[in-house]
Amino acid sequence: MSAQKSSPGARLLRAVIPASCRNRIGTQAAALEQRLRKLGSLRGMMLVLLAVMLFVAMDTTTKLLVVHYPVSVVMWLRFIVHVGLLCAVLLPRYGVAVIKTSRLRVHILRGTLLIASSFFFATALRYLPLPEVSSITFISPILVTLLAVRLLGEKVELGRWIAIGCSFGAVLLIIRPGSAVFSWAALLPLLTATLFAVYQVMTRRLTGVENPVSLIFYPGLVGLVLYGIGFMTEPQIPSDPWHLVLIFIGGILSVASHLTLIKAFQYAPASQLAPFTYAQLVWVVVAGYLVFGHLPDGLTLVGITILIASGVYCADRQRRVERAERSRTG
Repeated sequence: MSAQKSSPGARLLRAVIPASCRNRIGTQAAALEQRLRKLGSLRGMMLVLLAVMLFVAMDTTTKLLVVHYPVSVVMWLRFIVHVGLLCAVLLPRYGVAVIKTSRLRVHILRGTLLIASSFFFATALRYLPLPEVSSITFISPILVTLLAVRLLGEKVELGRWIAIGCSFGAVLLIIRPGSAVFSWAALLPLLTATLFAVYQVMTRRLTGVENPVSLIFYPGLVGLVLYGIGFMTEPQIPSDPWHLVLIFIGGILSVASHLTLIKAFQYAPASQLAPFTYAQLVWVVVAGYLVFGHLPDGLTLVGITILIASGVYCADRQRRVERAERSRTG
């Protein structure tokens, strides 16, 4: 089969530019592309670190408020701010695409799972320190792996199974069932993690099928409705102006953290950025000490360290698996 004829412009460039120069230009272009890819990954990493800091700040405002008001009151008022800001940011740019979907029931179920998860998380913050609650909920990525094996047919190698076992052991170190430090409230973050894991699996099934904008908007809308029903059962408007400011700040942080995380994923794949989300466990310890004067005990810190190590290992293995699959498919 004869080679395809090149254009006159290409033949002119080959005649004018020596082969050595063309090769050098190609090498420099490839190096530039590699540097730009690394720069994108660095931006993604920095944005993830910023996003988890915003999440911790939002959780801190939640803990400051739920000791004074019912969870449904705090969360409904926050979701008013959350949905209002989403409408201000998304509607001018995307219009009706924000709510356009052929899977409304799935969106409602997915949003309900997230709202139930956030309710149990906020309730746990009323009774337990921030670092312990956040650490226990970080077993959620491990639960996602288990659900992905069962529901999505994904395969998990021995190393990740060991890491999963270590993660469950780490949670036991933190909650210590049967000991004096254990309380029923320690079960709430476990329930939070389970519901959030199912939510994430549903999100993975919808990714690439549904508009990403609707995936952001519908959980907020469902939260506004469900927490609004809860608010009507025990209506209470904070009288302290500082508490109202905290609610408004929490709504801003909620939107900012999610949008920052989405922006990070535009610069680098999720599998590459996942290990950096575990920096959140460091920030919650810092916030717990600076804001509430609480420092986890030795066993809890060991459990948190094991959770971080296991989670980073699983995320790194997933990244390697995805990279190998991309190499095989060309």
